[in-house]
Amino acid sequence: MPTLPGAAQAADLTAVVPTVKRSVVGVGTFERTRSPATVFVGTGFVVGDGLSVITNSHVVPATVDSERMEQIGIVTADGDMVRFRPAQLVARDAEHDLAHLRLTGTPLPALELVDSDKALEGQALAFTGYPLGMVLGLHAATHRATLAAITPVVTPSLNSRKLDVRQLVQLQRAPFNIFQLDATAYPGNSGSPLYDPASGKVWGVINAVFVKGLKESAITNPSGITYAVPGNYVRELLQQK
Repeated sequence: MPTLPGAAQAADLTAVVPTVKRSVVGVGTFERTRSPATVFVGTGFVVGDGLSVITNSHVVPATVDSERMEQIGIVTADGDMVRFRPAQLVARDAEHDLAHLRLTGTPLPALELVDSDKALEGQALAFTGYPLGMVLGLHAATHRATLAAITPVVTPSLNSRKLDVRQLVQLQRAPFNIFQLDATAYPGNSGSPLYDPASGKVWGVINAVFVKGLKESAITNPSGITYAVPGNYVRELLQQK
């Protein structure tokens, strides 16, 4: 019998987590006159040549305070020291809620993307990120997940009066599928890599806010369900200039 991708029996998560964590960063802003000067609200991860960072579009602010010299960038930990590294927003995909930040200088360890079209319902996965952003500090947490379903990004409403503007806009666009996970993520997990627990290769990007608003607006405080954007949309984003 062939082994499924991410099969639990092949996954020693304790072995791969330290490697993945080297590529996981906080995404936020720096403003010297602010207290605290560095603020991060979501998660990102390094891909490609070690200078590209992927996160959710909603994690990256639409504007910054140029008068106060506010900067977008990533946050990393060096022991107990938190370090901010400026980055440039080079591409944004609002439809799939993805953003590509570009660093300069020394490359960071990068994660590898796999063909997300080959994902199978039932396969074991994991994600690593910052569940509540700065509330818990720069200490990445790892969670196991199961790919419960590959499902459309928007669930049609039984009553048109229950549709909000965001749902209406998405329904007018070409439909695309997302990963529904048997796992719990929090807003700070947005942008976390969803990866194979045996190899650390990335299947998708955790989306803890945008997709949930499209899928579960009629459900109050759902638990145990998380969504992720398939990684092939990241490949397309990286090709944008």
